[in-house]
Amino acid sequence: MEKIKETQGSGQINILQDALKTTIEKVRDEKDEKTKRKLIRQIERYNNRIDMLRSGRRISRQTRKNLVAYSFIAPNFIGFCVFTLIPIVFAFALAFMNWDGSNPVSFEGFNNFKRLASDTFFKAALKNTIIYCVGTVPLTMIASLALAIVLNQKVIGRGIFRTIAFFPYVASLVAITSVWKMLFHPSKGPVNNILFTFFHIPQDALPQWFSGSLCVISMILFSVWKYMGYYMVIYLAGLQGISKELYEAASLDGAGTWNQFRYITWPQLSATTFFVVVMLTINCFKVYDVAVMLAGGGSGELTVSATVLVYYIYQKAFIDWDLGYSSAVAMVLFLMVLIVTIIQFRGQARKEA
Repeated sequence: MEKIKETQGSGQINILQDALKTTIEKVRDEKDEKTKRKLIRQIERYNNRIDMLRSGRRISRQTRKNLVAYSFIAPNFIGFCVFTLIPIVFAFALAFMNWDGSNPVSFEGFNNFKRLASDTFFKAALKNTIIYCVGTVPLTMIASLALAIVLNQKVIGRGIFRTIAFFPYVASLVAITSVWKMLFHPSKGPVNNILFTFFHIPQDALPQWFSGSLCVISMILFSVWKYMGYYMVIYLAGLQGISKELYEAASLDGAGTWNQFRYITWPQLSATTFFVVVMLTINCFKVYDVAVMLAGGGSGELTVSATVLVYYIYQKAFIDWDLGYSSAVAMVLFLMVLIVTIIQFRGQARKEA
């Protein structure tokens, strides 16, 4: 029986080797890249099968390597599925349902999305989030790039200045928002005292930085101050990756500082700027903590002028327990981030092309 099995195995090996040789010849003659990749995968399968027959293993060596690799990935992947992927899929489904967390789920179709058109608070949250993004992204990018360019020069104590610029990002949000609120306090803050003393603005006309239309502006200024240090570090890494020979050649050709920035620095930082803009945009759409800490007051509740989308999602889900409607708002936020990100990726691809 063993001899018969050996004979059958050697016969299969010979058949596979003949098929392997034929496939290799086809790869050499094939011009279409897609077909060639398919043939190369077929060659790998033939080699694995031949290896299994020669060694007598039930699974190939490559399959064993794959299983070992998957065993290392599995714990993280299982955690991702349980705590991220499944909740996301459930949120998508819940956007078309009506559920308060205790009573049975009922199907609502697109009614949750239809409610958005007449929801004043949703419109205010959407408007405030867009204004916050439009104001924060370019200002943070400009401030962080300017800081990076200045602190990339050989200046005395630049390490200290880099640390100072980066400190707001690593500092406790509660602590720095408390300091910020004291600085811009309507009656006791030094900012309004300067406006009252030196610019003779009447007491009743002093700006209320954390209420009304100024609330979003205060959030933008605070976010720029807090996050510009982080993106400064990213720009510093990009600047230090630019060859100094380019600047030397440009200076020999008579290019000034502005022309060097325009034709060397800015094009070389294209990939870095793309990363900064994408990350900034996503983080701005997800803003929640800055709004609550700056404009939430003692109760943490936001007024219409300070409401942002993530806060509104939280309010509808865990205060009003309207989980279906909150999921619909979350889907709107998801689609906004997705569309903006796709536009940015396509714009970067065209620029590189």
